[in-house]
Amino acid sequence: MINLTPSAVAEIARLKNYNSQSQPYLRIKVEQGGCADLLYHLNFDGEILKGDRTFDHHQDITILVDEQSYNYIQDLVIDYAEDLMGGSFQYQNPQAQNHCNCGISFSIKAN
Repeated sequence: MINLTPSAVAEIARLKNYNSQSQPYLRIKVEQGGCADLLYHLNFDGEILKGDRTFDHHQDITILVDEQSYNYIQDLVIDYAEDLMGGSFQYQNPQAQNHCNCGISFSIKAN
């Protein structure tokens, strides 16, 4: 399961409304890179691919996650917060062992 806080839902809806060409789905992907080994990547997508997991969220948000990425982010909670420096999505991942100060890079325990 992937969960969004109310502030994350509001920001995602704002971003979708801001860009009239926005695709209907929110894709969450984990990629190699960053300070701590893995990076969260969010983008809008228009296509559900074979093997994608889908999570329907209230307010017309459907989240797509490929199978490989889902292995790293089961039970992920995405929040959105603003401060004097601006706003950003924040990730609460129970599988993450370490987080980088950038907020989007993490590592997991090696098997």
